Amino acid sequence: MSRNYAGLSRERIIVEALHIISGRGLGGLSMRRLGDALEVEAMAVYHHFPLGKEQLFNAIAAYVTSPSPTGTALGAEAAEEEGRDTEEGGPDSVEVVDPGPWDARLTDWARVYRARLLEYSGALSLLVHRAPRTEADTATRALVHGAFTEAGLSGDDVERAADALYSYCVGAVIHEVRHRDDEDAPDGAEREVRFRFGLRSLLRGLTAADA
Repeated sequence: MSRNYAGLSRERIIVEALHIISGRGLGGLSMRRLGDALEVEAMAVYHHFPLGKEQLFNAIAAYVTSPSPTGTALGAEAAEEEGRDTEEGGPDSVEVVDPGPWDARLTDWARVYRARLLEYSGALSLLVHRAPRTEADTATRALVHGAFTEAGLSGDDVERAADALYSYCVGAVIHEVRHRDDEDAPDGAEREVRFRFGLRSLLRGLTAADA
């Protein structure tokens, strides 16, 4: 097996790990199998994740929940190359842009978040015990909190609304994955409509004057 590790990055390792999880489940992921899939020795994987599988799992959770289109591993890789510290899997710089009304911003974010969770649904169970605290996560929370504040919420209600939104998105995806192979399961377009309907109802309820 090749000892040439050029081009091996955290991003590549995480993506390959997700491919294995998709095909074999979490139980099918091992550092040796991952090394074989990457055509490197397992020690090359440990070079990027010296604490082993638990560190890798944390990075996968951060990658899956990242608001960045390319995930969170790239920012961490850049920080390591420059000798800077960064939280596991988190990009060292995330710019949050808030165009449009507050509800449009939350809807856009929720749709992207849902799509990402669905794409990596094999890793959903990792999110039960892992809540990545990365700069990408901080940027996302700033976007969500800012939108709810703009909608008229204040104090603890902003955090409560944010929790409700996250819970809806994750719960909706789990429900969709659990039932998508049912005989009477709706098609992809209808699943999107149902998600949007629930999201719209949630946002209205959270920001109602008498909530």
